[in-house]
Amino acid sequence: MGKRMRREKSICCCNSPLAGFSWYEEDIWTEIAKHLDGKSLVMLGTKNKWFHCLIMEDSIWKFACLRDLQLPEPQHTFLNWIKLYASAFDGSHSFMFRQREKHIDWMRIGAFFLDSPISLLAEKLSCPLKIPQGENLGKTLESCGFCILNNIKTGIWIADLQLVRCPVCDLNTCDGTMQTLDARHIELFLSEGYRDGSWEYRIIGSHDIKKHADGASAGIFDIKHLNDSSTSEIFNLKSWVGKPNDWQPKAMITLHAVAINTNLQENEGLHVKYQAMKAGPDGEVVSLRISQQLL
Repeated sequence: MGKRMRREKSICCCNSPLAGFSWYEEDIWTEIAKHLDGKSLVMLGTKNKWFHCLIMEDSIWKFACLRDLQLPEPQHTFLNWIKLYASAFDGSHSFMFRQREKHIDWMRIGAFFLDSPISLLAEKLSCPLKIPQGENLGKTLESCGFCILNNIKTGIWIADLQLVRCPVCDLNTCDGTMQTLDARHIELFLSEGYRDGSWEYRIIGSHDIKKHADGASAGIFDIKHLNDSSTSEIFNLKSWVGKPNDWQPKAMITLHAVAINTNLQENEGLHVKYQAMKAGPDGEVVSLRISQQLL
């Protein structure tokens, strides 16, 4: 006769804290996904079909995009945040699509909002900016160092600092370079008109500064927020512009404005050029450039 099994405890439910836990709890993984960068989100989506469906949720990519652009909730509605995230963070810049042979280097500055369809483009970062009445674009550029542009596409804009070769010649021996503040609407790289080359940059103004310039500066401002306290930080040049012997480009970005400055050595002046790209002949302005080249 076999021995009877001794039991000091009766059979009971598992006391593990994971008992009854579902590894496929959508709300939990959605929250976890919001703390992952784009690369990690893509890796998570390759695990299985369930995770792939999860990370295709637009709200996750919206959260990641605004987080990584360091922007609050926008007033405007955008479609397909996963594509917007990819175009913003895949290393693309405007000279990858045009004039690649001229491009030398670039630096991402950041993102900002243009809430109104009117922007101020400036080459002088002095405050206060007095907007003259009744002057044409050419006179405004000459006398004030800035211009007003209408019909801007509102929403999120991304700003880069570009360094390109001399645009007026094709000589490999030419050491001339041009600095460009390059800003674009976040949806630009997804637009067919931009990708097929039918949308082009047009020069909206240019002039020469025929005297020594201490620095090459440029700024883009939402005119609706020109007097905001955050915008005023750009005009506090001592807080972000490099010291006199610092030749590295510097940039400053706020919620509704962006600016750059590069200190210059002895020179004979600057050629300044303003460019805009429209979404078709009668479309909104979707990209802006302020370029500066030594004379």
